[in-house]
Amino acid sequence: MISYIFRRLLMAVPTLLAISVIGFFIIQLPEGDFLDRKIQELEQQFGDSSSMARVVELRVRYGLDKPMWNQYYNWISGFVIGDFGESFEYEREVNELIWERLGYTLLISIGSLVFTYIVAIPLGIYSAARQYHWTDHALTFLSFVGMSIPAFLVALALMVFVFQVFGVPLFGLFSATYEGAPWTWGKFVDLLKHLWIPVIVVGLNGTAGLMRIMRGNLLDVLGQPFVQTARAKGLRESVVVVKHAVRIAINPLISILGMSLPGILSGSTIVSIVLGLPTVGPLLLRSLMNEDIYLAGTLLMMFSILLVIGNLLADIALAWVDPRIRYD
Repeated sequence: MISYIFRRLLMAVPTLLAISVIGFFIIQLPEGDFLDRKIQELEQQFGDSSSMARVVELRVRYGLDKPMWNQYYNWISGFVIGDFGESFEYEREVNELIWERLGYTLLISIGSLVFTYIVAIPLGIYSAARQYHWTDHALTFLSFVGMSIPAFLVALALMVFVFQVFGVPLFGLFSATYEGAPWTWGKFVDLLKHLWIPVIVVGLNGTAGLMRIMRGNLLDVLGQPFVQTARAKGLRESVVVVKHAVRIAINPLISILGMSLPGILSGSTIVSIVLGLPTVGPLLLRSLMNEDIYLAGTLLMMFSILLVIGNLLADIALAWVDPRIRYD
């Protein structure tokens, strides 16, 4: 197992390096960027030697006076030691922009992930164990509805419903009273009042999809010979399903869990914009639209690193859950 993990880590290095090169150059493919537009604004606003001096200062400040390969080398060498460069648009260190949003992003996304798996797995097992029962048909109908309705539409509907029924505005993570205020018990309670909406909305589509996957996989496993043998031995149906069948049927869900780690960092971008959430997703969208290369490149690299780590953790978890899987 240790040698397998070591080989996977060695394979991850060239993979991440290739992603960083491709991502950095693709971001700069369109002509012009945010800094070019800012330079044009300075030239139109002043149009004298002072504006030209400011143009030269900005190009030197962000390293745009150097070839693209040199810009990449400076960025990736700083990335390794935790220096991600400076954002063009915000004129702040990328570190500061990411870390101030990362806590809320993790809180919402991990909460949604936990909600998804806690709800989806038991419902999928229940639905498969009662195939063609009216409860199975009801859960199937609800899962199709959950997968078909866009998450941002659910967010808007819940916002309107909660405001009309309870009179509580659920835009953002804090009420106007606590926005920007120091942390107190009242601010924490106010955060919890606003937090459940994005957690449920972000996790709703994933819950419906995972429930269908769990149901389908479990139905396939329940028809296999080893399950029939366990039943013939006189074991209770609950033991046959939970102890024997579920351990095999849950494998794809563990793989999906590993692939979902980048989503923990990015969250649901559209839902975050609709609900006014201070997460990383809208920051990535804005940086890509404005070709803020250091901010966008750093976020893409973080997602890629999480994806590699997630796949590795998923493989280790599969080896632990499924006794048929062994790594030398």
